[in-house]
Amino acid sequence: MEASPAVEDAAGQLQLDGADLWRPVAPTPKAATPKAPPPHYLGHRDRLRERAAGGGLAALPDYELLELILFRALPRGDVKPLAKQLLTRFGSLAGVLGASAAELTTVKGVGPTLALDLTLLHELSVRTARHAVAKRPVISSWSALLAYVKTALAHEAREQFRVLFLDKKNQLIADEVMGRGTVDHAPVYPREVMRRALELSASAVILVHNHPSGDPTPSAADVDMTRQLVDAGRALRIAVHDHLIAARDGVASLKALGLL
Repeated sequence: MEASPAVEDAAGQLQLDGADLWRPVAPTPKAATPKAPPPHYLGHRDRLRERAAGGGLAALPDYELLELILFRALPRGDVKPLAKQLLTRFGSLAGVLGASAAELTTVKGVGPTLALDLTLLHELSVRTARHAVAKRPVISSWSALLAYVKTALAHEAREQFRVLFLDKKNQLIADEVMGRGTVDHAPVYPREVMRRALELSASAVILVHNHPSGDPTPSAADVDMTRQLVDAGRALRIAVHDHLIAARDGVASLKALGLL
């Protein structure tokens, strides 16, 4: 008796079924590969934008406000970890916006474009605060002045000495940096301050500088330098209204402390 012809299956192998009968057998189906779960942040940007557009900006925590800013420079991926890292590194939202571009780029994930966006927001906030004290008597808008000083200087990494020059109505003529220094000292020369006051026809000045340490408490050197400026101005009939020291913990007034 002749043997039944062999038949190859789909895998190229011979299969035997029954008495000497060969026939193809269907291949075993491969198990389906499970799909990876979608990223946890999928749709987060749209949901956050919807909450913001719905009037919920004031209710958003600082890290989510920062996320909304980061979305523009980083169009893909999860930016929540970066937002929280920035807040940890600089201590607060104001600290993030007050940091320099060089400081910001030390944080992994922050490039030149994002650093520029953040420093731009700081400059806008400074100019907005300055507008609140411009073209009005500074003495009568003292709370606005303190807000401006803190916005402009509280988070500077280096000490900076500025002078607000005022006219006879105590309106702001100019706000100028008269000295930049280290983390704990900025050189100030009374004769240069008074020379500039004469050039601007200023009748009074308010001295302003910052303490990068975070503590606005005046030092003995601060008090001594203030008295030198008061003496220099007295001879020229230029009044020194106050000396304000800005820091993360607040703004100190030498006049209010009885040191002027």
